Amino acid sequence: MGNGATRALDRVSAAIGQLASAPIQFEASGDVPRAGLLLAVPALLSMGLLRSSAERYALPPGYYGLNSILLLLAMMALARVKSIEQLRYVLPGEMGNLLGLDRVPEVRTWRSKLAILSQEKGRAARWNSELAQVWMGLGPEAEAMFYVDGHVRVYHGQAAQLPRHYVARQKLYLRATADYWINAFDGQPFFYINQEIDHGLVQALRNDVVPWLEKQVPIGAEHQRRMEADRQVPWFTVVFDREGYSPDLFVELERKRIAVLSYHRYPAEDWPVEEFQAQTLRLSNGETVRFRLAERDTRAPNGLQMREVRKLTGEGHQVALVSTNRSLPAGQLAVSLFARWAQENYFRYMRQHYALDRLVEFGSEAISETEVAVNPAWRILQNEVRKHHAALRNARAQLAGRSLSAPLSDPDVTRYELQQGHQRDHIEQLQRQLDHLKLQRKATPHHIPVKDLPEKDRFTRLPPERKHFIDTIKMISYRAETSMVAIVRERLSRTDDARALLRQIYDLEADLIPHPETSTLLVKLHHLTQAAHDAALQHLCDQLNETETVFPETDMRIRFQVGSS
Repeated sequence: MGNGATRALDRVSAAIGQLASAPIQFEASGDVPRAGLLLAVPALLSMGLLRSSAERYALPPGYYGLNSILLLLAMMALARVKSIEQLRYVLPGEMGNLLGLDRVPEVRTWRSKLAILSQEKGRAARWNSELAQVWMGLGPEAEAMFYVDGHVRVYHGQAAQLPRHYVARQKLYLRATADYWINAFDGQPFFYINQEIDHGLVQALRNDVVPWLEKQVPIGAEHQRRMEADRQVPWFTVVFDREGYSPDLFVELERKRIAVLSYHRYPAEDWPVEEFQAQTLRLSNGETVRFRLAERDTRAPNGLQMREVRKLTGEGHQVALVSTNRSLPAGQLAVSLFARWAQENYFRYMRQHYALDRLVEFGSEAISETEVAVNPAWRILQNEVRKHHAALRNARAQLAGRSLSAPLSDPDVTRYELQQGHQRDHIEQLQRQLDHLKLQRKATPHHIPVKDLPEKDRFTRLPPERKHFIDTIKMISYRAETSMVAIVRERLSRTDDARALLRQIYDLEADLIPHPETSTLLVKLHHLTQAAHDAALQHLCDQLNETETVFPETDMRIRFQVGSS
């Protein structure tokens, strides 16, 4: 039965099919490692961990039920157990105490459970979409803004033949897969879309991101009245970096009453410094800053009228942004765009602490034959065109850079004219070769269907279903952690320490004391290393106790206490 297994009768009943799942039974235990994770249970439940999971997922009868599996996955994410294989190094019985079981599953059991939960393609994305709708309703009643950015997950294996992507953080082209994430103003995640083949942010916005948002974004009654009263009030605003700059796309979105906010990809000359006015603005984290801003109307090449706002930096550089949102003041547009770094911070934090880029399943699967990819023959010609352009620029620079210096003699002049003549011939030859390459490139299809690619250039993809399922659990865990961070910060003088303190709290030992007569599970947490941190922990316990959270599949109300207080 495995080390730590003490409920032999329940396990035998489950083995012969007479038990749907083991009943949750907490026993009195002292000094349970990582019992601080139980503090996250109210937050996890409020973020929808078990809200619609039973409608989407089911497990065959067995010892470990669906709720226990989902709770354990979320606790593993918060405890920084970055893969199911790492459970081999976690005390199984002590971790099982946190779930009301005798022990957690073995790794082979985990693999079989995950295989069942991820066998239907698209189910994780549908579950994530349902949760995203709930999360969108948790925000303040204000004009909705959604931040979109691509995240490249580098692949180091051999099982899949992935296309190459430019990885900015490593400044290399590596085999990788691309995800486009949709986040909130403060960086909290909603959803992501995995691309079989990445065609860039513009295509992802047009074909995937915006259609998904149109299905999911709710319109409140008050916002509906504002939209009906003022045609300039958009449904929502999409924020992205300059890679997504496309006036044609902006026009398409404006017809749907969707505004855009991005950096200006082709700003004109600098504006006079006198136009910039100082404004005091509040950032997403509550910090106040002073920006020097100026605003003008600008017109895109396709005739689209947009707002252009510029920020003057201390070094005199002007950062230009454009937007089709005509209802927000310039200061709020600037703050909203610069808040895009919260999404970058989210990627970095998730890579470091939640193993966002970690491979969760081996193997590969074929890419849909309807997908198109860059034609390898076109790419070769494109590289040759670039090389000839560079060679032509260098040759012209050499021609213009040669000169004669006094005193001049007839042999020097003759030699100079001969060299210049040879250089002109070389330039003409390069120009003819470049024109010929351009004609060849024009006659070669830029994109071709994947099925028409040469065998050596064929792509495969990583199986997305299990990865999306695990990532959805990680999104829930991150959102739960963020909600707890907001509570802890109320009692910290150094608010930046909140997440580090929470990680310490999750590792705390505690005594578990069930009281069946009052249907209460008392979690008596051990003290932290500082009185100030104890005070923050006590405040967190007080707030969580007010939720009157009942542990799933029991009638036990969880109560938290710090030490003997």
